[in-house]
Amino acid sequence: MSGHSNKIITVAFIAAGLIARAEARVEFNRDIRPILSDTCFHCHGFDEKERKSGLRLDVRDDALKPAKSGAVAIVPGNIAKSELIARVMTTDEDDLMPPTKLHKPLTQQQKDLLKQWIAEGAEYQGHWAFIAPARPEVPKITNSQTKIVNEVDSFILARLEKEKLQPAPESDRATLIRRVSLDLTGLPPTPEEVEAFVNDKSENAYEKVVDRLLASPHYGEQMARQWLDFARYADSHGFQTDSSRQMWPWRDWVIKAFNDNMPFNEFTVQQIAGDLMPNATRDQVIATGFNRNHRLNGEGGSIPEEWRVENIIDRVETMSFTWLGLTMNCCRCHDHKYDPFTQRDFYSLFAFFNNVPETGMIQNGSNREGGNTPPTIDVPTPEQDVKLVKLNADLKAAQLGVAEASKVLPKLMAEWEPKALVQASEENNAWQMIEPDSVKSQGGATMVRQDDGSYLATGTNPEKDTYVITAKITGEPVSAFLLEALPDESLSGNGPGRAENGNFLLTEFEVDIITPENAGNPVQALIAKAEADYNQQGYDISSLQNEPATKKDKKAKARVKKNGPGWAVDGPTKHEPRKAMFVLDQMAPAGSSVTITMKHDGPFPQHSIGRFRLSATTLPAGAVKLDGKTDFLAVRAILQTPVTKRSAKQKSELEKFYRTSVASPLRDADNALVAAKKAVENFEKLLPTVMVMKELDKPRDAFILKRGEYDKPADKVTMATPAMLPPMPPGAPQNRLGLAQWLVDPGNPLTARVWVNRIWEKFFGYGICKTTENFGSQADWPAHPELLDWLATEFIRQKWDMKSLQKMLVMSATYRQSSKLTKELIERDPENRLLARGPRFRLSG
Repeated sequence: MSGHSNKIITVAFIAAGLIARAEARVEFNRDIRPILSDTCFHCHGFDEKERKSGLRLDVRDDALKPAKSGAVAIVPGNIAKSELIARVMTTDEDDLMPPTKLHKPLTQQQKDLLKQWIAEGAEYQGHWAFIAPARPEVPKITNSQTKIVNEVDSFILARLEKEKLQPAPESDRATLIRRVSLDLTGLPPTPEEVEAFVNDKSENAYEKVVDRLLASPHYGEQMARQWLDFARYADSHGFQTDSSRQMWPWRDWVIKAFNDNMPFNEFTVQQIAGDLMPNATRDQVIATGFNRNHRLNGEGGSIPEEWRVENIIDRVETMSFTWLGLTMNCCRCHDHKYDPFTQRDFYSLFAFFNNVPETGMIQNGSNREGGNTPPTIDVPTPEQDVKLVKLNADLKAAQLGVAEASKVLPKLMAEWEPKALVQASEENNAWQMIEPDSVKSQGGATMVRQDDGSYLATGTNPEKDTYVITAKITGEPVSAFLLEALPDESLSGNGPGRAENGNFLLTEFEVDIITPENAGNPVQALIAKAEADYNQQGYDISSLQNEPATKKDKKAKARVKKNGPGWAVDGPTKHEPRKAMFVLDQMAPAGSSVTITMKHDGPFPQHSIGRFRLSATTLPAGAVKLDGKTDFLAVRAILQTPVTKRSAKQKSELEKFYRTSVASPLRDADNALVAAKKAVENFEKLLPTVMVMKELDKPRDAFILKRGEYDKPADKVTMATPAMLPPMPPGAPQNRLGLAQWLVDPGNPLTARVWVNRIWEKFFGYGICKTTENFGSQADWPAHPELLDWLATEFIRQKWDMKSLQKMLVMSATYRQSSKLTKELIERDPENRLLARGPRFRLSG
């Protein structure tokens, strides 16, 4: 917060009568520290590099020391000898403090307070927010006519009695249910809910409304709105092209944690260091997404180390702001100007976050979906979890199947070898022609079967066409299909295509497998490999790539991508038969039907294939070539070598050939294992991910960075919390988990105060300490300091129960007051800090 705004706050307090009157005793933290912090500490405070004239006013002993000139800034009990008073009262601009050029002139009230303070002995106090809250006694209220629901009312009413103000009456029921509904769920009540509350005459009618709202799923959403802002949550990377990411699993974790009323200390520990908790669950790791909501940079020429450091600095700043209410970002480049925090403190915190294996850069190919960069974790939906369990069970069963089948491998090979010798000596063709059940053109062409089993397209030749071929798989499973494009005298140019020049262009080859088990839901087999004996230049068959499913077609296909227009044949080669092999990523099972779709959907009209033939192979892809030859000849020499004389290498090669090329229970088991592994891999590619935290095995060294620049390391630092705050709790590990435990340790003076103050702001418009974003030396003096400390200690005593804290606040008579303004309250308490009326403020965007 700027010094200028602090001055406005101080003046507002004076105008509102919230600062002690001149005849009351001055209190340093309430009355004097805000003045000194706003106007003096920049030049005469904690930062030694900025300190002028060697004068330090933030430490009493230093402020009382004589200067070289003999002058003393503060002489307790003696205004006349105190140079501080002389400098603030002078009319000489050369001597005036603060200097005119700072544009921070003191008001007469501030000058009078300084004089009174010195006259009373110039007592100093440690900054109130840096002292652990002590639980005060709940005030006794003398006015028995005033309604008191809980301790909150006692504190507020005690202050109102002191100020000689009366609390407002309770709001009407329609107003009250609207107020509490918006505060707890972010949504207005329905007309039916209002009517039910208005007509409910039971003593606990309002409490029932509060309990219902706290149990609503919208409660977690309302709480998460603010929390996501603290975490810098976004659905995009926040830099340059600002492409998308997916962090919604972490967002859903936050909502659920609030709805489940996870204790705030556990909520904290899991988000800072869930991955380091013993036997961390998936949810605990997901929670660490809090520290992965930072920006990601994909700009060309960016330096990974620079952005890695930027992310760590972001984590330090976000952690200190969110839990401690401190402006630690000031310490990135230098010691704090107002608070007792050093640059070493900052980089000691930096060291806690320095061991995450990430760069801050968008890494091409490092994520499956959503633009996430490592480290990440899969986050299956409940339905996907069930499916994944089944697929892994299938994989385990397939592994056991291979183990069982392998036991009979020697016997199977011994039975096979005599047949193999015969096969190895004969010419073999692995491709067997398919006799389709039907061949149709969706564009209107007539498909005529030829004597050689091929089909000729005649008649209508549309600009674009799709051929659909259906056939039965008999015998053994099929692993690949062969497409032969054949020339024909009836076609233009005697080529295999229907274009005037005899050319063709294939833009899609798709296979759907229908087994008896999936009759209502065909399985689409992706193309593992496509190979042709000829490719027109620029029209390579490799451009036929598997394309991910889209929202429109919901299926993955072997379809042309941007990098190529498809497979084409042209020129002098068009009079020759041409072949293309399409290897499936999974076998088409025996007994199933297949539907093969061949499409011409390119930029050249009427370029469909004119005459074609389809064949299939039952051998694994590794054992068959485009020309139909098998690898039997490759093992002929081994087969002709007596078993007792074969080398270990020969035995291994022969076993490998048998397992991949020969139909057997073992090959079936191997193929089933490959299919099971592929099924798991393919399914895992569909799972959503979320970016999370993870520790390196070996911690990185951390250094103070000169002026906060990544490439200017200075002194080495180790993990440590700020020196002026209490140390880490005994036994806490020296890592992020220990840091998280320190944040919510009861001895930490800030976390509980910061969060009860933010919750108070949520319900009453302003925090008890108005500067909810800054609890440092420039913080506003709390309007009700004893109440703030009581709430902080109560929050801890109630085991960090957020719903219990909020129920106490909204159940209080203070919260339920009418918000009607009176002339007296406008004059004495325009911001309603004393709470003599109910909250009245605009809803946030």
